[in-house]
Amino acid sequence: MTNTVRNNYFTGVRLGFLFAFSALSIISSSEAGVSLPILLLGLFFISCMLVKELLNGVWKIPAYAVGVILSGLLIYFGGRGFLLLTFFLAFEILAEIKASVKWYAIIVLAAFAPNPYGTGMQVMVVTLLAVCYIQHYFIVLEYQKQMMKETIIEQDLKKDIYLKDVESKAEIRKNMLLAENKLLEGRSKLAQTLHDKLGHNINGSIYQLEAIKVILDKDPEKSKAMLQGVINQMRGGMDEIRAILRKERPEKKEQSMLQLYKLCEDCNDKGVEMELSTSGEISIIPESHWEIILDNAFEAVTNAMKYSKCTRIDVSIVVMNKMVRCSISDNGVGCKKLNDGMGISGMRSRVRSVGGTISFETEAGFAVNMLLPM
Repeated sequence: MTNTVRNNYFTGVRLGFLFAFSALSIISSSEAGVSLPILLLGLFFISCMLVKELLNGVWKIPAYAVGVILSGLLIYFGGRGFLLLTFFLAFEILAEIKASVKWYAIIVLAAFAPNPYGTGMQVMVVTLLAVCYIQHYFIVLEYQKQMMKETIIEQDLKKDIYLKDVESKAEIRKNMLLAENKLLEGRSKLAQTLHDKLGHNINGSIYQLEAIKVILDKDPEKSKAMLQGVINQMRGGMDEIRAILRKERPEKKEQSMLQLYKLCEDCNDKGVEMELSTSGEISIIPESHWEIILDNAFEAVTNAMKYSKCTRIDVSIVVMNKMVRCSISDNGVGCKKLNDGMGISGMRSRVRSVGGTISFETEAGFAVNMLLPM
């Protein structure tokens, strides 16, 4: 059913009743003979109702006023057979003023008035017409209003979901940029420190070696002592470099978080929404645990992108009292039977290497749940 037919079906129903009532009224009055003026009045009444439909919202009140006058004239000159047109007009007016159901019931009771074609038939026909009006104005239209409200709510929810998705992607990008900036700052600081410490050390050693080359033949003993000093200086420089690297190297947590954010961005770019959430003191997670979390997350996300047909992936890292819980879940098709291939076996092995536990959920999508002791 097209939208045009769906929206205007009740207009067709009402016009059908109008023509049917007009025909019944004329037939009921034909035995006494239908005069030309009555026929003209009947046609004028039908025309008023048709014009009201065509000029909906423009000529309603004049049409109802003319209709009341014409229906009165038809009953007066043509007899009670034209009561059906009066009932039709009454229902039209009740619909226009949005009257309650009780007024429709009153019109139905009025149908018990004597008429040429039997009280029972008139009551049945008027009741059927009343049911059509009540169904349309008190059931169908209310249902349409409710559907419209639900549609608006649904659109608002879709808009909220879209905005949250945009905010989530923006937050992921922001966190990733912050992590990258922090790593770049660390690298810049490391480069400056190495230049300051190592550069002076090497330059000093080069100058001493040049001096040793000059006096090597003239004073072997002094050259030997100077050479040992250069060796000691270089060893001290190496110790300083090791200390600097231990102190200045980026934390495993920062590197891992950056890789997870990049993984989220890659999935979002491929049309699969991925979100990373953390809770608790993330900085206390040991480096060994970060390696396990990162490797298993990459394995789980890769499998989800390949096999699950998912549209969303969630990664959650929660730090509890003495445990770290990490979950990677998707909303894909899941699987009936879990086969321990190389990927699943590798995930189990990594978790067990630190005394943790791992479980899999395969019914509603696919989920990997890890518990790692600290």
